[in-house]
Amino acid sequence: MSIVGVTRIELATSATPSRRSTDDLHPVILLYFIITTFKPKILQFIIFNQDFGFKVILRDLQTRVNVLIIPSMAVQSSMLPLGTLAPDFNLVDVISNQLISLESLRDKKALLVMFICRHCPYVKHVQEYLSILSKDYQDKDVGIVSISSNDIAAYPEDAPSSLKEQAQELGFTFPYLFDEYQEVAKAFTAACTPDFFLFDKERKLIYRGQLDDSRPGNNIPFTGKDLREAIDAVLNDESVNPNQKPSMGCSIKWKAGNEPLS
Repeated sequence: MSIVGVTRIELATSATPSRRSTDDLHPVILLYFIITTFKPKILQFIIFNQDFGFKVILRDLQTRVNVLIIPSMAVQSSMLPLGTLAPDFNLVDVISNQLISLESLRDKKALLVMFICRHCPYVKHVQEYLSILSKDYQDKDVGIVSISSNDIAAYPEDAPSSLKEQAQELGFTFPYLFDEYQEVAKAFTAACTPDFFLFDKERKLIYRGQLDDSRPGNNIPFTGKDLREAIDAVLNDESVNPNQKPSMGCSIKWKAGNEPLS
């Protein structure tokens, strides 16, 4: 684990909870420190980035602290209405430097579009599994494409050259497109990374939502259950369960003045 930051907090004599937040290098995490009993000592909190885990070091071992970590800036999928036709796109694949369009994937029975990036801990949490999932469906009638739409001036880790490194390190077998002007993300109403959109043969939206219930730090193992069941249903000409849970992750990092209208 790598250290995001260290915050030192001088405990007051009031029982009012102390609040601190980490900057959204990754999503902002608000820490609510509820002091049940204490003496005016120094508390040292070391916050780790990958899984929102934490370590608490008490200078006074008689001090007792309840800590609740809330990833407050995480956002959920917009849940585009089912049946919506797939928005058109024509973007450069950072891996092959070739243009990939919706039309170029027309022969596939199912099409999975994933909005991901490199910097977000929610994507880091699922990215190895996404590589596994794509390889599981590599020989099946499924087109898979990923798109990154983040503002690279604010998040240089999401620049095309960095995305290419990410794809190579993880062995992605699907195109990784860069949405420089963020118009494709807007067309899909993509809200977070990761965000998943599955379309049927007619390119009607049949599933949007989470991969499964696994989240950073909740210790739920990956199964890909929700997304896999939807893909398999399309491939087998079965109906997809319309009761779908939204994905959750870092917000799309919109360029200043380019935020979608609410």
